Amino acid sequence: MTWYVISFDAHAMDHIPGDDMPTVAKDAHAVVQEAVNEGVLVCAGGLEDQRASVVATDGTVTDGPYPEAIGGLTVVDVPSREEALEWAAKIAVACRCAQEVRAIGPDPELDEMLRRAHR
Repeated sequence: MTWYVISFDAHAMDHIPGDDMPTVAKDAHAVVQEAVNEGVLVCAGGLEDQRASVVATDGTVTDGPYPEAIGGLTVVDVPSREEALEWAAKIAVACRCAQEVRAIGPDPELDEMLRRAHR
């Protein structure tokens, strides 16, 4: 199976009135619970509205750009892109905003490390 990142842009939910946010949260949690029940959820969450920390190769830490890229993400482990798109559609309805879908590239060496670690 392949892991897929389903994400939405920062501020993609800004159009939702504050009074509606509890319902949006309830709907989003229902989709997450469904993914848990189906055994496909790897992780999910919203990113804090804060600057990123950038760590250089020498260990120096600086403030990065203000988060304009990702507002939240869900990672699912499913057998096909089509199934990932189905989960993205459910999340889009729940969160009231469009979702981007990207596959995480395969890494056979990492897969082997994980297999060994879980023996």
